[in-house]
Amino acid sequence: MSENKKPLLGFVHKLPSGPALGNSGKTHCPLCMGLFKAPRLLPCLHTVCTACLENLEPFSVVDIRGADSDTSSEGSVFRERKPQSLQRQIGILCPVCDAQVDLPMGGVKALTIDHLAMNDVMLESLRGEGQGLVCDLCNDREVEKRCQTCKANLCHFCCQAHRRQKKTTYHTIVDLKDLKGYSQVGKPILCSAHPAEELRLFCELCDHPVCRDCIVGEHREHPYDFTSNVIHKHGDSVRELLRGTQPHVEALEEALAQIKEMNRTLQERVEAVAADVRTFSEGYIKAIEEHRNKLLKQLENIQVQKENSLQLQKAQLEQLLADMRTGVEFTEHLLTSGSDLEILITKGVVVERLRKLNRVEYSTHPGVNDKICFSPQEKAGQCHGYEVYGTINTKEVDPAKCVLQGEDLHRAREKQTASFTLFCKDAAGESMGRGGDNIHVAVVPKDKKDSPVRTVVQDNKDGTYSVSYTPKEPGIYTVWVCVKEQHVQGSPFTVTVRRKRHPHLGVFHCCTFCSSGGQKNARCACGGTMPGGYLGCGHGHKGHPGRPHWSCCGKFTEKSECTCTGGQSTPRSLLRTVAL
Repeated sequence: MSENKKPLLGFVHKLPSGPALGNSGKTHCPLCMGLFKAPRLLPCLHTVCTACLENLEPFSVVDIRGADSDTSSEGSVFRERKPQSLQRQIGILCPVCDAQVDLPMGGVKALTIDHLAMNDVMLESLRGEGQGLVCDLCNDREVEKRCQTCKANLCHFCCQAHRRQKKTTYHTIVDLKDLKGYSQVGKPILCSAHPAEELRLFCELCDHPVCRDCIVGEHREHPYDFTSNVIHKHGDSVRELLRGTQPHVEALEEALAQIKEMNRTLQERVEAVAADVRTFSEGYIKAIEEHRNKLLKQLENIQVQKENSLQLQKAQLEQLLADMRTGVEFTEHLLTSGSDLEILITKGVVVERLRKLNRVEYSTHPGVNDKICFSPQEKAGQCHGYEVYGTINTKEVDPAKCVLQGEDLHRAREKQTASFTLFCKDAAGESMGRGGDNIHVAVVPKDKKDSPVRTVVQDNKDGTYSVSYTPKEPGIYTVWVCVKEQHVQGSPFTVTVRRKRHPHLGVFHCCTFCSSGGQKNARCACGGTMPGGYLGCGHGHKGHPGRPHWSCCGKFTEKSECTCTGGQSTPRSLLRTVAL
């Protein structure tokens, strides 16, 4: 195995033209406002100095995620889930976004080190003529030069000693001022277990950067490769998550724009209604003025209520957008400015944060509407003995107050249309007096729930809705009637569908003699007979009812249900007459 000499992200790059990287706000602690000192990366992707984090007030919470949970990215994020167990977890709040940070077993110092921020701090110090940088060897004198081979900052004295040593004689030494155009001058990242070794390898099994000594020790026989060889695979997975997160930022920005627009239209609508109220009130003197002020106060309360709802939704979306932007900006900065090793070290925290943000659910539509109207012709009662008119209407249908009426509510017949009426009312139990509500009706057979019956809902434009359906088979049916996705009063309810009315199997005739063409064996349910051996009825003969009737049951009404019960008038004995 040989190390790839062309890493995905080079360790030293020239800066493009434009503002310096140190001006990007990634070099100063948001808590102490000074340059980062031992910066730690939190799970919410905000960076804070170690000392500042240690000064925060910790709190205790109950952790049910499992005994091996770890908020740092120093381990694999793909570990196998273990049975949940209750245990105390010490946490702090992020000083930037107030997100809860569960501290690992080692406390604040066990959190991931933000090497990218450390590199930015060094660049900031370089652009400030080296102010704040001290020699890496003596830790005393100011830095004047840098060994590009050892990646060490040296003072003048240590630089001379560095050149005199046999092992470092031919190292490349550059002046500090010559490094100001570089974007990466960070120190080599050393192994925490073997401080003398640099992290150049990546253990695939443990999903963690390691050094040469780790491979022959704790990670013996684990599959591994050079960091430059695996950065492509892991970098692409982070980029894929980033591509999935960016559309959410656009959706949140669009949602906030809609809320802003809705707030504007709401204000315009309120002003328009207020103008209508004032114009209508000019025709009255004292009583009307008092009524006008009452209406305006009511309108103001409606506005406050709706705006409070919009502001609450706005604040929630803004916080979510801020979290999304933090995740996107940090990940983009990591992928564009971080070294291969920095990306791999930070990958676990970034992936976990982006996944968590991508799972957050939110609505991209305003939570309230601008349905406010003024009805000047509607009676508003009396004010100081005067009849006043004009009301502000924000009525909304209350499903719990709606009423179902009709003879076919609980009974119907197969293949025959059944109908009932829905009366929509508001929270006060008053009729809406208008249509346009979202009505959903479902009629489902009890034994065939996957075969609902087609229903027709007709809006009568007066607050009532006519519902009709035609069941195809007899049985028990369940009926759901919903307004605004909520069941109305009495819903759901059951309907018993009976078989269709028995059809007549005979003929509607004046007599069997005429309908059978004079056949003697043709019979009729009326029981009439004729002389000469005729078994059926004839005009004016014995038993003839004297008017048209059914040959199968003797009923006189043509459109009626057959009540044939057997005997001589059974369908079998009337078969010849029926055929004719």
